[in-house]
Amino acid sequence: MRYASIQRIIGALIALSSIMMIPPALVSWWFHDHTLDLFLVSAAILLVSGLIIFLPVRSVNHELRVRDGFLIVVCCWLALALVGALPFLLLATPQLSYVDALFESMSGLTTTGATILTNIDAMPRGILFYRQQLQWLGGMGIIVLAVAILPMLRVGGMQLYRAETPGPLKDSKLTPRITETAKALWLIYLGITVVCSLAYWLAGMSLFDAVCHAFSTVAIGGFSTHDASLAWFDNPTIELIAVLFMMIAGINFALHFSAWRKASSQPYFNDPELKVYAALLFGLALLASFALYLNGTYETMGEAIRYAGFQVVSAMTTTGFTTTTFSEWSGFVPILMMCVAFIGGCAGSTAGGMKVIRIILLYRQAAREIQRLIHPHAVIPVKVGGQKTSPSVMDAVWGFFFLYIATFALITVLLNATGIDSVTAFSAAAASITNLGPGLSEVGANYSALNAPAKLVLSFAMLAGRLEIYTLLVLLTPAFWRD
Repeated sequence: MRYASIQRIIGALIALSSIMMIPPALVSWWFHDHTLDLFLVSAAILLVSGLIIFLPVRSVNHELRVRDGFLIVVCCWLALALVGALPFLLLATPQLSYVDALFESMSGLTTTGATILTNIDAMPRGILFYRQQLQWLGGMGIIVLAVAILPMLRVGGMQLYRAETPGPLKDSKLTPRITETAKALWLIYLGITVVCSLAYWLAGMSLFDAVCHAFSTVAIGGFSTHDASLAWFDNPTIELIAVLFMMIAGINFALHFSAWRKASSQPYFNDPELKVYAALLFGLALLASFALYLNGTYETMGEAIRYAGFQVVSAMTTTGFTTTTFSEWSGFVPILMMCVAFIGGCAGSTAGGMKVIRIILLYRQAAREIQRLIHPHAVIPVKVGGQKTSPSVMDAVWGFFFLYIATFALITVLLNATGIDSVTAFSAAAASITNLGPGLSEVGANYSALNAPAKLVLSFAMLAGRLEIYTLLVLLTPAFWRD
């Protein structure tokens, strides 16, 4: 294990993360919300701490291996979540414990959107902007960002990219060099964010709210500057814009890149995962709309479509925005919202969940096994988009599925053991591992009622979900640590 090289990278990232305190500090200065000193102190602590870690090993330059990439990814996410909690910890009102501050920081970086904060409308603008910024930075992945802007570290970029990027198919690169790949992804990410901000602003949001909600929408995070989330605006146009950009952010960013480079929409129409993704969103939205209309939750079909359609898109893309308290809906729809979050968006998107491509592969594998019962000697390959899927990919998908469900079950049991009721434990575990955010029962609005051990368990669940299980759990195997 290249521990010195790992220490060098982590130290550099912590030191450079002091820069992320500058935008919220400027917001605080502009709005005179009395949190400027808080961000300046946090920046100083991060800079000094990072340099203390970095300087002793600054001249080390070893080639990284795949296992080094896994360790760097996990350590960097943990380190940045730990130090990212500083502004919340230093906040005078409300006063937060370190566990609460860590929970909020982890939720932001992993784009989960679960919060322990209440009375958000009255919070300082600098803190509100900082929360949204955490999600935006975590959306595409801090490690990919680091590889894009820190070529001087001479990091083995592809090892980090494979460890951090979501989805089962990680070997393809958009451009020949991983640094160029990361830059291309971030330019597209930034461009979509700018367009989303303008759309929100033109629809009636203030410039501050427009930028903050664009951060959350494109990152598929779900934090808002208001307790009521998007329901605070009560504006159908804003809701339509949110739905559109949540759907865009849930699409594989490699498709966005291909469409932009070719100046053609053809890559979207040729992608089998996107077709299933769109069909699921449309079908589930109709199902939820009819269910809410028929059980009398809404008087008109138009209202049912407006609210159910929004919540289905928000849940399946694991954004977590709300325009109504869906946990209070009658019938099966609240459980449906939790279940669709397990599907998630497309691989290579900022969405959480298991990803649509894995659902497709699992379904086709199951269908193949049924066919084999009828035709035992038939050779029936699993195909996606007309291409055969290799056995190694199928093995990885089945392994991921088992670990995902097993981890979810374990987290649910652990939460229940801390004294939380079963419905809250189930929904909190589901909302955290899928990076959805809002749950049912006690965590329908926020997570402030949970005890400290439960919040730590859920913080682990958020990280496991963001890094897609394998990256985190591989560190727990003895074989990983053997040379």
